[in-house]
Amino acid sequence: MVDAVPLAAGGRPLLQAYEMIGAALGLFIASLAYRGYRRNDSRPMLYFAAGFGVVLDLPIPVVALVFLFPAIPAPPTRAVIQTLEIGRLSCIVYALRTEP
Repeated sequence: MVDAVPLAAGGRPLLQAYEMIGAALGLFIASLAYRGYRRNDSRPMLYFAAGFGVVLDLPIPVVALVFLFPAIPAPPTRAVIQTLEIGRLSCIVYALRTEP
């Protein structure tokens, strides 16, 4: 069995920066989807926007809390982020499966 390699001290800010880049891309996609919803009055686009925007950008406060309070254990943090990702993917699947 391979032991887990601990994250180097300088790697944590890099991973958090990647989280922020992903959140910014999600916010951009959500704004495009919301504009599509407003232009075409397409309800699935609203769920698509919610999937990429609201639910994807909710991990930002979680990451910020972990950054401000490093004593917060990682497993509950990852559980919250994974739950939000499942919600995001559920919104996107619902948007893709719904008739306009």
